[in-house]
Amino acid sequence: MTPEIVILAMIAAFLGLRLYSVLGRRAEHEEEPIQGRFEGRQGRPGAPRLPAQPQPDTKTEAKAEDRARMETAPRPREMPLAPPPAERGLAEIASADRRFDAFAFLEGARGAYRMILEAFWKGDKAELRQLCDADVYGAFTSAIDARLAAGETLDNRLVRIEECSVVAAGVDSGAARITLRFRADIAAVTRDVAGDVIAGSLDDAVEAVDVWTFSRPLNSPDPDWLLTETDAG
Repeated sequence: MTPEIVILAMIAAFLGLRLYSVLGRRAEHEEEPIQGRFEGRQGRPGAPRLPAQPQPDTKTEAKAEDRARMETAPRPREMPLAPPPAERGLAEIASADRRFDAFAFLEGARGAYRMILEAFWKGDKAELRQLCDADVYGAFTSAIDARLAAGETLDNRLVRIEECSVVAAGVDSGAARITLRFRADIAAVTRDVAGDVIAGSLDDAVEAVDVWTFSRPLNSPDPDWLLTETDAG
């Protein structure tokens, strides 16, 4: 073998080793798994970090849930100022009758007070029958009949209602009962059969105080209350 052939063989062997070395490293790199688009690369230095996922704020969520419960829960209905026993009685009525509204009742009672007084002064028995129970109606009609028998008429005027307050309230034998104290200014005149004034004056109002009790059966579909008791204040 000539020296030239030996030199060429050595060069070929050297080039083969270099080629194998380069190709081998490339193949090893190509076998590395390729990171997917949504796979994390946070562990590698210099790799971009994915945005941190927001963690639920348990305190904020609890407050939001509390607000939601407050908004959806039925709110306790307010009650007018009254002595503690009467206030508890109003709450008892409201619990037994979901339609009951204490403030609306008081407003209606003021109107009923005026209507009953005016019906009594005029001798309107039909109106009184709709607003009073049998006992109170009987007392009013007896007074009307006695007045007519004496030839007297009433020329009264309710000037103003100064007070309408709850004295007592509660449920008794299946009926709601509320006692109110009325304080009003009334101009009262009594006339004889000839129309002459025999008592009172329309120019001077006097203070009248009445304690009236209104009742309504809780199981009745009729929402109207009736005057069931009357007393002087």
